[in-house]
Amino acid sequence: MKKTKRNAVLVIIAFLLVLGVAIYTAIFGVADRGKVEYIKLGLDLKGGLSVTYKIQEDDYSDKDLEDTKYKIEKRVEAYTNEYSVYEDGDKKITAEIPGVTNADEILEALNIEGKLEFLDPDNYTKWSQGQEYEAALTGDDIKNATAGIDSDNGNDNVVQLAFTDEGAQKFADVTAANVGKVVYIIYDNKVVSAPTVQSAITGGSAEINKIGSYEEAEQLATTIRIGALPLTLKQVRSNIVGATLGSDAISTSLKAGAIGIALVFLIMIIVFRIPGLVASFALAFYTILDLLVINLFNVTLTLPGIAGVILSVGMAVDANVIIFTRIKEELADGKSVKQAVKGGFHNALSAIIDGNVTTLIAALVLGIFGTGTIKGFAITLAIGVVLSVFTALAVSQSLLTALVNLGVADAKYFGVAREPKKTNFVKAGKFCMLGSLIVIIACFCMMPVNNKSKGSPLNFSVEFAGGTSLTVGFDKEYSLSEAESDIVPVIAEAAGIGEAGISVQTVSGTNEIVFKMPELSDDGTDDSQMSKVRAALTDKLGADVKEANVISGSVSSEMSKNAIFSVILAAILMLIYIAIRFHDVKFGASAVIALLHDVAMVFCLYIILRLTVGNTCIACLLTIVGYSINATIIIFDRIRENIDIMRPKKATYKDIVNLSINQTFSRTIYTSLTTFVTIFVLYIMGVASIKEFALTLMAGIIIGAYSSVCITGPLWYTMKTKLGKARKDGLE
Repeated sequence: MKKTKRNAVLVIIAFLLVLGVAIYTAIFGVADRGKVEYIKLGLDLKGGLSVTYKIQEDDYSDKDLEDTKYKIEKRVEAYTNEYSVYEDGDKKITAEIPGVTNADEILEALNIEGKLEFLDPDNYTKWSQGQEYEAALTGDDIKNATAGIDSDNGNDNVVQLAFTDEGAQKFADVTAANVGKVVYIIYDNKVVSAPTVQSAITGGSAEINKIGSYEEAEQLATTIRIGALPLTLKQVRSNIVGATLGSDAISTSLKAGAIGIALVFLIMIIVFRIPGLVASFALAFYTILDLLVINLFNVTLTLPGIAGVILSVGMAVDANVIIFTRIKEELADGKSVKQAVKGGFHNALSAIIDGNVTTLIAALVLGIFGTGTIKGFAITLAIGVVLSVFTALAVSQSLLTALVNLGVADAKYFGVAREPKKTNFVKAGKFCMLGSLIVIIACFCMMPVNNKSKGSPLNFSVEFAGGTSLTVGFDKEYSLSEAESDIVPVIAEAAGIGEAGISVQTVSGTNEIVFKMPELSDDGTDDSQMSKVRAALTDKLGADVKEANVISGSVSSEMSKNAIFSVILAAILMLIYIAIRFHDVKFGASAVIALLHDVAMVFCLYIILRLTVGNTCIACLLTIVGYSINATIIIFDRIRENIDIMRPKKATYKDIVNLSINQTFSRTIYTSLTTFVTIFVLYIMGVASIKEFALTLMAGIIIGAYSSVCITGPLWYTMKTKLGKARKDGLE
């Protein structure tokens, strides 16, 4: 007994020491690393480098333009997961890169031509003499390029090339025709490798060897993957621009987050008592650890990334709620506190693992195939999911077990579960599904109405639809908050557009401000929107519009395709995982349908309220998907468990579904409440630009809770009984 108590004391002391070190590292750092203030912030939170290029060709296709933008995006990705690339007026492309400290390095990388060619001996001679030549292969024939070490050849640093199907055939042809001869690999007009062909190479791969260092090999591989730009660009401008959300966004969000988390701790302690207190310490540790890991992996944090953090915090809370609810149920069955704690963690394990694995699958797919905003969201979510499972199953369990071993074993400190209510959710679900369907259809029918009356079915942001960019000079320097309060209303009134559709960027070291908004009409008359805005700025503020450009959306077609593909693939993989884990494809199918329901319902808000559809919208929808699937898994896990328990009792599927939802109802409420509270505080305290983001998240939480309780279970029941071969008693 003494040994058990001594070990319990050591566990608590060890945790407090680790927590103290984590807090110290977050505040002060260790060896100039780890401080929370070192976290890279995106354009929306901190600003960064803005570079504008002029296209040198007079005649080029839309495909060439899109390919050029896409390859610039890929080059920027080597430095950050968040960026913005868009057309900026006639024959110009602008790239915005957040949190820049190495502007010269990035500018150099963006300006690299990246031309890769394979030349046979004859064409190499022509190339070296400045004559016209024909390359056997180009960078377009390269499928992938990776750095590696050839251990069989003195640990030589190499770049391994994989060809496209067409490239593989070209490479096979050139090597077959030049056995015993040299094939030259030219990169940026320099010979980087000149191997002698021993035999025809038909495997679809090759290798560039004898590279000075591994870092050089990595850099070369990266640049080859990016390839040459289809269009010739000349840099015409570079500026350091300010944050689009303003400096106040960070401080107010941090304050709101601290208050929200404090309220979550209070709710957990009130509801779950001693376990709630333990969870508060574990969640505090989780929050700090999450920020440290984000810092360690050099993740660029933007508003969508913050959405991923919020979702992972909600999942960390959820894991503890699931465990503590199970402990209460064990106590209600008459078990001792020690047995209840052990049984609670054991019984909650499958639900926690399945819920987090499905979310992690989505995060990994989005991180691998997504770009920009989606990738940033996915990275923060993936980090959070892994850490939330660790803190729930390791930290919370160790601390709670230690307290029990120290004598904190009175059931009144843990609470006892009440008998679950007997609400008929299956019956109510039919009406809920019908009601949701009517609402969704009605909202989507509003889109053509909006298109006719307001010019577009949705209120697309400049990121998606493009618009007008105004560079305006003032006789004094404005802060971002001053610009939003004093200048934006003037522009909005003159143009007849909403203030929410106007973004603001200050230009460092100048009195200039860049305003981006929906495209303004400009027919040269005094009645055009552009003329009215120019006149209002001059007359009311004494400002001078120095540059006005029509800009494209910063979300390229490739980014859109990647986003759609990654979301579809994530849904398919989640369906497969759920079907395998629950031994019934109907579980997976009903989960995916419920996800579509939640996305559609939230999207209805964007239709009805004309909320801005942009990167923030994507972040909200992805957050809701992750939140909803986790809630669904919890209910399905309980249905699976109850089927085994109630099979001998000849219970019906209706009974099982109703009981399962009633048993998990408190978990749904507590998890939704704690997550809602955090975002509600952000909505109340946050700056104007964040309120729309918080509003949609709050709506999504309510919708997610509604669908998990009223849609998923009844939907599975309907599919099971109508599409399956259920016996009269409801069990197969």
